[in-house]
Amino acid sequence: MTTTIDQMKNAMKINDWVSLQESFDKINKQLDKVMRVTESEKVPTLYIRALVMLEDFLAQSLANKDAKKKMSPSNAKALNSMKQKLKKNNRQYEDLINKYRENPEVEIEGESDELTEEDEESGSEFEEDPSKIAIGSEGDEDEDEDDEGGENLAEGGWEKKMSKKDKLMDKQFMKDPSEITWDTVDKKLKEIVAARGRKGTQRVEQVEQLTFLTRVAKTPAQKLEILFSVVSAQFDVNPSLSGHMPINVWKKCVQNMLVILDILVQYSNIVVDDTVEPEENETQKGADYKGTIRVWGNLLAFLERIDTELFKSLQCIDPHTREYVERLRDEPMFFALAQNVQDYLERVGDFKAAAKVALKRVELVYYKPQEVYDAMRNLAEHTDGGNLEGEESKMPEESSRGPPAFVVTPELVPRKPTFPESSRRLMDILVSLIYKYGDERTKARAMLCDIYHHAILDEFSTSRDLLLMSHLQDSIQHMDISTQILFNRAMAQLGLCAFRVGLVAEGHACLSELYSGGRVKELLAQGVSQSRYHEKTPEQERLERRRQMPYHMHINLELLEAVHLICAMLLEVPNMAANSHDAKRKVISKTFRRLLEVNERQTFTAPPENVRDHVLAATRALSKGDFQKSFEVISSLDVWKLLRNRESVLEMLQAKIKEEALRTYLFTYSSSYDSLRLDWLTKMFDLSDTQIHSIVSKMMITEELRATWDQPTRCILFHDVEHTRLQALAFHLTEKLSILAESNERAIEAKTGGGGGLDGLPLRRRDGQDYAAVGAKWQDNNLSFSQTRQQSGGAARLGYNSGGGSGRAFGPGQASRDRVGQSRGTGGVGGYSGGYQSTRYQDTAYGGGGLGRTPYQTAATRGSQMDASTRMVSLNRGIRT
Repeated sequence: MTTTIDQMKNAMKINDWVSLQESFDKINKQLDKVMRVTESEKVPTLYIRALVMLEDFLAQSLANKDAKKKMSPSNAKALNSMKQKLKKNNRQYEDLINKYRENPEVEIEGESDELTEEDEESGSEFEEDPSKIAIGSEGDEDEDEDDEGGENLAEGGWEKKMSKKDKLMDKQFMKDPSEITWDTVDKKLKEIVAARGRKGTQRVEQVEQLTFLTRVAKTPAQKLEILFSVVSAQFDVNPSLSGHMPINVWKKCVQNMLVILDILVQYSNIVVDDTVEPEENETQKGADYKGTIRVWGNLLAFLERIDTELFKSLQCIDPHTREYVERLRDEPMFFALAQNVQDYLERVGDFKAAAKVALKRVELVYYKPQEVYDAMRNLAEHTDGGNLEGEESKMPEESSRGPPAFVVTPELVPRKPTFPESSRRLMDILVSLIYKYGDERTKARAMLCDIYHHAILDEFSTSRDLLLMSHLQDSIQHMDISTQILFNRAMAQLGLCAFRVGLVAEGHACLSELYSGGRVKELLAQGVSQSRYHEKTPEQERLERRRQMPYHMHINLELLEAVHLICAMLLEVPNMAANSHDAKRKVISKTFRRLLEVNERQTFTAPPENVRDHVLAATRALSKGDFQKSFEVISSLDVWKLLRNRESVLEMLQAKIKEEALRTYLFTYSSSYDSLRLDWLTKMFDLSDTQIHSIVSKMMITEELRATWDQPTRCILFHDVEHTRLQALAFHLTEKLSILAESNERAIEAKTGGGGGLDGLPLRRRDGQDYAAVGAKWQDNNLSFSQTRQQSGGAARLGYNSGGGSGRAFGPGQASRDRVGQSRGTGGVGGYSGGYQSTRYQDTAYGGGGLGRTPYQTAATRGSQMDASTRMVSLNRGIRT
């Protein structure tokens, strides 16, 4: 304010009314700020003197007619404006101005103190150089303070300089506790909260002031109310959606939440509720009040925000640094908080909110193998309070100024989490609560986490049954993007699990949809994919980066690609050999076929370098019947080091390669033999008699191999059966009529709304083992997870639907058998569709139907969508085998 008055004096010397007008507006704003900060009703004498000075200079300027005529238009306009403003402004201070004019000498005595306070305030707010602050403060302090400062410096100590607001807080509350009233604290709380979000408000300083108020709160309810405001202010420290809360602030926030729970446990009559606005003096009721005290707050919302900030910090920190590992060590701290919040919510009977908290705990554990879970459990047991006690020891140092806390809160809730020995046991406890009390989205996410966790424990049959019984594959395209990402992750892990236990067809069915569009990173939220045909807007890229999974939650993409391509190789090589005369007649994996065609067109084939090259090299060897070389190339991959049971998986893989090599050999050379001895096949493929007998018999039963066994000689007798041209055309016509009949059945179902179970299906489709629609049993090792292209019914793929309906959206678990008994299909993968919003990922930009074909809109689906299923199919459609 003193500086502004000096500027006004300089403007008067040059008769600059434009500058005077600006300075007058500025000094009025400064007056409002001073009155608010000092909480004084008395107007500073400095301001009254400035008004008197302006009033006298205005009268002098108006009296000088000649000078007024020589003014520039802008200056004259500013003079007239100041005349009106000053007249209007001085009305409210008329008595003080008259008093000052009568006796200005008396008023000047107290002026020096006010000037000192104003200088301190302006210095604390605008000077950032510590040397300037120190110099400015030395000139304004008394001699006694200078002596004390000299002694401190002589001793080599440093003293932290407090801001003007901190000094005022100390001055106001460093009193006898009996002088501090509930009204004083409540008034200060409302003032600080009212300043939240205003321009120029220092967020960190606001947190410190509210923390100081918790020490002078008069009642437990008032302390609880202030603590809720502290946590809200801590969330405001980082308002950016792309950044994350500073880690030290996050830890303090967790500590404040635990203190809140301590108060709620100690005073059971205090109820936290955000649905009803409490009375104005509700927190004035003391600890001896026996009735219910309502305090506004939402423990669940605060916990979800803390979890989001933890997730965002792991997204932003470089995963290859020590800082990332240190941040992961904070997980037990959050787990302890979530456990305490869940216990409190269950105690007060809010089981719906408790189920959502349980989901947060599930999402912290579901992706961890038992070894990682044990490491987290040991960290929590051997760390003092999960790093919380270390934080508590720092808290008193920061808040040591001021009086001791009026309301002492003992530690009642545990600071260390409790973990069962088995991660499976913990998951069972949590998901049971969620299935009982959770809403639909919470149940769906818990089910997907449960499926994922069973899969990493190699419990494939349990994971498969959970997926089929939940029917999530039918509705996943209508859920939010974060849930679709979780579905994709569960499907990927389910495919890896199927491969580890030796179910090649099922593993391929789960993974084929992930790789059909070439955007695995995007579907699993493990990276941002770039498309040459579509450019994303900056807003789309920001939203996509915001939903990325932290590095420690990633599924290794090289391992995933290796498993997918190996499964496709084991299925496609015999299939191509069986249909060598018409290779395009029956395709199991389009992705694999495309890679194989590109590789075969190359003039020179270099040694394999990446996963794809290794699998294609193994495919060429297997096609020639060299199963040993094929296995050597596959086993040389580095990705097998990532598997716990590496040896058993490689043994299983070697056996599968031998079996498929035998099938390929029989398909390729059966026309060249009249008979083959079992002993010779045993020696060639290094398989037992029982294994070869079983494989060949199965091929005979399914009519893949036209042969019979000669039991006395243990030989295979081949039958050369050639169809006439008329018979071949009759077969083609039969298959096309079958396609037409099934399309008509789907059209009828779409019109009549049928398809609810086996009773609504025709006999022929009932015999086709359409299990996914009803979640029934599976046929042993012969049926894959999903629909065939011709039996997909309704909307087949779950990828990238923009919210359109589907007649029958079959996912993993549907299977069909063709004429020769070969099981084939693909698993549905939940792509990104528009749905209700996600609290963590900000999914709004990609919802709903839109224009054009974006990555988040409908892709080409297998089968036909519901709107297309009502149309008939022409007989020129491809042959179904």
